[in-house]
Amino acid sequence: MRCEEPVKVLEILRLTEQGYSQREIALSVKCGKSTVGEIQKRCRNSKLRYGVAEEMTNDEIKILLYPDSYGHPLKEDPDWPSIHERLRANKRLNLQYLWEEYKEENASGLSYSRFCHRYLGWKNESGKNVIMVQNREPGRELFVDWIGDTLNCVFDSSTGETHTAHFFVATLGDSSYPYVEAFPDEKLDKWLLAHVNALRYMGGIPRVIVPDNCKTATTKPSYYDPVINRSYWEFAKHYEVAILPARVREPQDKAAVESSIGWLETWLLEWLRGKRFFGFEALNIEIQDRVKELVKRPFQKRKGSRQSVFEALDKLALRPLPYIQFEYADYVVRRTPANYHVEYDGFHYSVPHGLYKQLVTIRATATTMEILNDNRERVALHQRRQIGSRYVTNLSHMPSNHRHQHESNNFDGAKYRMWAKNIGVQTYAAIDLLLSSQIAEEQAYRSCMGILQGSKKYGNERLEAACAKAIAMKSCSYTTIITILKNGQDKVLASAKGKPMPQHENLRGAKAYV
Repeated sequence: MRCEEPVKVLEILRLTEQGYSQREIALSVKCGKSTVGEIQKRCRNSKLRYGVAEEMTNDEIKILLYPDSYGHPLKEDPDWPSIHERLRANKRLNLQYLWEEYKEENASGLSYSRFCHRYLGWKNESGKNVIMVQNREPGRELFVDWIGDTLNCVFDSSTGETHTAHFFVATLGDSSYPYVEAFPDEKLDKWLLAHVNALRYMGGIPRVIVPDNCKTATTKPSYYDPVINRSYWEFAKHYEVAILPARVREPQDKAAVESSIGWLETWLLEWLRGKRFFGFEALNIEIQDRVKELVKRPFQKRKGSRQSVFEALDKLALRPLPYIQFEYADYVVRRTPANYHVEYDGFHYSVPHGLYKQLVTIRATATTMEILNDNRERVALHQRRQIGSRYVTNLSHMPSNHRHQHESNNFDGAKYRMWAKNIGVQTYAAIDLLLSSQIAEEQAYRSCMGILQGSKKYGNERLEAACAKAIAMKSCSYTTIITILKNGQDKVLASAKGKPMPQHENLRGAKAYV
């Protein structure tokens, strides 16, 4: 016979003791007349009266009235906490597999149905199946995630390829107001760009952003002490928000975005399925138009819609956006090689030569390359190179001998002539004559450099005089001009020009030759 619930047993006892008939009792407790008779019989045999039964627990009543079903000793329970943790840690395990393991060690143990029933009862008693009510403060939390489903819907007309669209979702905690954007992949740069676009779309900044413990958010997943990705941390500092990753495999920590993802998979992705778009820009325009329609739909279990609650509560609680938008930066650690140029994306950028063999950090944005030492101090700043020479060099980073050689290598005839012209007319004439006398003027570059460098040691006036004497001697070479300077012959010429010829009776003068 089926075991009746103790509540029904108590009511049958109470009405029986008050003198009601079996038919009247059956109508009151909504059961058959024969069931009332059977309960009355079992209570008489057990000498159970209503006053005593009211003080007993449900289990005590069941064991007393149905000893065959509840009186036998219960089989010992397995280690439910251990079984539960194994199921959580390994998604490939299930209760059937674990029960078979259990039966191999306990041949007389629980059947599979009782195993499942008791496991479910343990979960209910231990609170594993209950859900905590989350009260969301307006404008405080932004939940972010990628939709698990993807669509092959972006067609590249130039190559004929079809690209897969990955969908980023950001949802405010109170209103569940969503932002959705499609990207070709789920890499870090797309992750951060999606965050920036989401904040701009919502028109403000929350206090907290709640992502998964994913690689684009954390480098060390942990609930108590997660290590935030360096670029994500820079983003958080820029917008002054806290990054609080959800627990691993605990979707209830970000139930708002999880429910929004399920909602969007039905009403957005299914609506997009089967369509083709010529670029991600066209796809995202279509997404925004569709989402603007969806957020106006009324909630099923609360008043208003996502849009109305957002405008009434969340939007007013958001903090204003900063004037400057965050720019994504990639961080890479390099050891400075012997040529004091560190590599990034196929190009090499110079750092001060004194950092040879030391570790430096490259902070690369779309436009700049910032290089930091181990004290996080900037030691170099370059414009990011996308094309052209693979080496980008700041002359101040070179040692003096390298800088001198670099300057020599980068001079041509026009630069030597300009340098000589700034010293004087005679120097320009000598350099021009030296360059012009060669079949290929490159052969004279080193001689020109040596002559012009003489101005630093001897001065411009002496170099001018030496070049004038060399021109007069019709020997404008490096050796001649430097020899004149070393021997001071330019001074003799200058002094001779400065003194008049003395008068003497033996001097005939110019008239004697007329």
